Formats: sequence, structure tokens, C-alpha cells
Amino acid sequence: MIIAPQRVVTLHYELSDEQGSVLDDSRSRDKPLEYLHGHANIMAGLERALEGREVGAELSVTLLPAEAYGLRDEALVQRLSRSAFPVEELAPGMRFQTPGEDGPEIVTILEVHEDSVLADANHPLAGHTLRYRLAVLSVREASREELAKGHPLPTAAVR
Repeated sequence: MIIAPQRVVTLHYELSDEQGSVLDDSRSRDKPLEYLHGHANIMAGLERALEGREVGAELSVTLLPAEAYGLRDEALVQRLSRSAFPVEELAPGMRFQTPGEDGPEIVTILEVHEDSVLADANHPLAGHTLRYRLAVLSVREASREELAKGHPLPTAAVR
């Protein structure tokens, strides 16, 4: 069976940055990624590269920043009141989840001052070229429930 819309795909992936540093590896957690093809569950560039592939396929995909998490937007770096954060101890590099227009966003602390904090709402991988190594493990038809929800259900829930 080939990868096509309305099918659930299970794959292992390794994500690296432009220097070749591994950022994430599903094999290290022994937890493959499962997604519903054609439902925007993964980046569009990855879906295009996987379309028509079969079980056992292995491929490398490079996504430019605009195809991945977007270009960095310096307007998303803002000085905020220290009181906007739920903890007393703040340090550069800390991350917080906040509500955003399109769902939850991650804010990274860049600088901490007495009364203010410099925070970056860009995705941590914005502006980076990403390299994926993919290995297709399985492909199956999605259930009605999965199609209705728009994503795979836990295996025990699939009828």
C-alpha cells in the first residue's frame, strides 16, 4: 500500500539542523511517528516527499525555513513586564507556553531585567533549514473515526 491521503502512516524520523546536529530522533525514544496523510498533521514539505512511497522506503528531505517553521520575525521579540510570567525565578533559555492566535505558542526568555523580560515568540527552529531522514514502517487505511477527528487514534481505538 502506498502513502496517499486518508491513510495512516507510521515512520521513524531523525531531525537535524543545518550543521548536522541531531535535534530529535524517534528511534531514541522507540516511538515512531504516526500521522494521517493529507490532513496537515505534519509539515507540507514532508507530506509531499512521502506521497506515493511504500513501506520500507527510506528518504532524506531538506526543508528551507519558509517550508518548515518560517523565517525569524524580529517583531516577535518583545520586552514584557516581568509580572507576565508565572514564576519568580526567570533565566535566559526558559520557555513558556502561551495562548496565541493560532493555538498555543512557545515563548523563549532571552534576557531578564529587574522589571522586564526580553522574550522571543518565534518558534525555536524558525529561520533554520531542517534535514529529515525518514523510514516508512507501515501504511494503512484510516478508520472513519480517524477521518472524522483528522488524526490517528490510539491503536486500541481503531476498529
